[in-house]
Amino acid sequence: MSLHDFRDRNPGESRSRGLHIAAITLIGILIVAVLVFCGITFNKNFKDKALPVDSSVSQNPPENETTLPTTEEETTADPKEALNALLAQAEALAVQYDYDGAMELLKADSAYAAEEEVLSAISSYEAAKSALVRVNPQEVTHVFFHSLVMDTSKAFDGDAKEAGYNQVMTTKSEFLKIMKSMYDKGYVLVKIHDLAYETTDENGNSKFVYGDIMLPEGKKAFVLSQDDVCFYEYMKGDGFATRMIIGEDGYPTCEMEMEDGSISVGDYDLVPILENFIKEHPDFSYKGARGILAFTGYNGILGYRTDESYKDTNPNYEADREMAAKVAQALKDHGWELASHSWGHRNLGQIPMEHFKTDSDKWERNVESLIGPTDIILFPFGSDIGNWTPYAGDNPRFAYLKSLGFRYYCNVDASKSAWVQLGSDYFRQGRRNLDGYRMYYYPDSLKDLFDVSEVFDPARPTPVPPM
Repeated sequence: MSLHDFRDRNPGESRSRGLHIAAITLIGILIVAVLVFCGITFNKNFKDKALPVDSSVSQNPPENETTLPTTEEETTADPKEALNALLAQAEALAVQYDYDGAMELLKADSAYAAEEEVLSAISSYEAAKSALVRVNPQEVTHVFFHSLVMDTSKAFDGDAKEAGYNQVMTTKSEFLKIMKSMYDKGYVLVKIHDLAYETTDENGNSKFVYGDIMLPEGKKAFVLSQDDVCFYEYMKGDGFATRMIIGEDGYPTCEMEMEDGSISVGDYDLVPILENFIKEHPDFSYKGARGILAFTGYNGILGYRTDESYKDTNPNYEADREMAAKVAQALKDHGWELASHSWGHRNLGQIPMEHFKTDSDKWERNVESLIGPTDIILFPFGSDIGNWTPYAGDNPRFAYLKSLGFRYYCNVDASKSAWVQLGSDYFRQGRRNLDGYRMYYYPDSLKDLFDVSEVFDPARPTPVPPM
């Protein structure tokens, strides 16, 4: 029946039918309204019970009212799983020789303190701790590297820069073999601040004392550092990483430009390579120790062009400075110690005092402003600011560096496995270069660390140019 047919019906009949329909419609509207009201009320109550509310409002339900479990309550770990997680945390500390930290962690959790597994773990850690022996700080060696060669075909391609790379750089293959050899020989990475630290004597005067590094019998401590962690402009296209970034896992990692111009992220320099080595061999690190990373400033740091000289030429100048500071903080958060290598890679023991001060001030302005205060300086070229006798107050270079906050001073001395000097207000240490020059000309001097014949990269051109 069409709408036209409906309107042409008897008017009386239509009126009666219309009233009937109106009544039915009104009743329907009332029913729907009641249902909607009830639904809103129910929905509100449900949300009030199921969703988190502002912490300023009481979340206690009315008496005798049952609430629905929250997401947090639903995902609460099983007690056994929680216990296993606690034990795993403690073991992660213990495997890096922090037995006190492991036991404190277990004893602090009252919910599991009486569990048999916890008591057994504490007992084993106490026994392991009692067997530790103190390391003699004067016998701790310090090894160092420059940027690692990732692509030997580009670094050793016969151009004018090949000789320098061959002399002072180490390849990725060599670095990994060196670390594995040192691990197998019982070496454990420690921080330079573990060797000696500044404290206060009974009269309130500051002084330096040797630290107490405790390791199992047969283990040997060593310090590691890397110079020039700046990824200089001249290295572009020569088979090195281009800059350091923060990876998706929060750990520092590196970018490298590929042959086709694309950027790859991965283990392209010492930091991420060593990080992953320690993940596989956690007992290679003493209480989370990493190495020292030393920066110059003239080309910026970490691959970012952050120096003031780039202010008008680098369109990303401010962004570079911001990102470099974030990466530096991530490095410190993961145990790395940061250091000065002078601003202009200068021979700090030989340049005029005026230039010495200018360079030190530039480093403070351009680098320390990004990485934060540091008390470590690694001398470029290994050139110390004094002879082998103790530093004294009449040494103006020492006095100036001390006024800037430096307390740890490292030269280069590969003639012996270890050299340290403890002063009342400083700690001094010699370093050993593990590079092409040292491996090629003085292989026997490295026997305590590794066998050069098993490490030397066959892709490295020989003879290595003499210095």
